[in-house]
Amino acid sequence: MQYLLLIYGPESEAEDFSPETMKAYDAFWAHVTERGALKAGEALHPVSTATTVRVRDGQTVTTDGPFAETKEILGGFYVVEVADLDEALGYAAMIPGAKTGSIEVRPIVDFGAADAQAVAAGSGAAD
Repeated sequence: MQYLLLIYGPESEAEDFSPETMKAYDAFWAHVTERGALKAGEALHPVSTATTVRVRDGQTVTTDGPFAETKEILGGFYVVEVADLDEALGYAAMIPGAKTGSIEVRPIVDFGAADAQAVAAGSGAAD
């Protein structure tokens, strides 16, 4: 099953590309890659570069910046393919950003799977 690991942290740390920080992220990348779990991963530009899009009554409205004012911002993500939630949580705990922020772990819907209709209907994900 695939899981999305969303990296949230203080905006003040969003552009911390110090050698120590990059070394820690490189080590995490190598760890999950060696195990064949990593499917994707990217860092995001600062929230000041974000644009929010809404469509209301057929009209597209764009707003500079993120949708919500928060103390923690989405700084990046990883997609991992693992056996279960416990393995995904283990990888999430290894992400350097977990030490100063938080990692949200969410299962990715596989619309080709038998339980996709149940998930889409809102009854929850099957493990």
